[in-house]
Amino acid sequence: MHNLYVSLGSNLGDREQIIRRALALLDERVGAVDAVSTFIETMPWGFQSQHPFLNAAALVHTMLSPRRCLLETQQIERDLGRTQKSTNGQYHNRPIDIDLLLYDNLHVDEKDLTLPHPHMHERDFVMIPLREILPSE
Repeated sequence: MHNLYVSLGSNLGDREQIIRRALALLDERVGAVDAVSTFIETMPWGFQSQHPFLNAAALVHTMLSPRRCLLETQQIERDLGRTQKSTNGQYHNRPIDIDLLLYDNLHVDEKDLTLPHPHMHERDFVMIPLREILPSE
């Protein structure tokens, strides 16, 4: 069993309900969701919007490979109404965003998959919820 940490964010629609639905779909399709952080509200990062985000982090115990986890989370995003991905630093409003943050102690550096997430330490909206559910050392 592998430990997968993910970040979830929503700034369109019923943000809390969408994140809760994403968590249920993660549990169904990726693996057992064993910890969920407190939800926090933050202003958009990297773009201007009048729609604040609701953010959370979760620990998922999975048997899937990192690549399969990425494919499943992208499908969950589409199923919950996301129509476009952020690319080349161009961010936008979205009903759901799910980012893979950590997968065990694995390091992956591929075109569309980098683990640990390369920018997570720059983003309080990721690190505050993540620190809440990371085990203390």
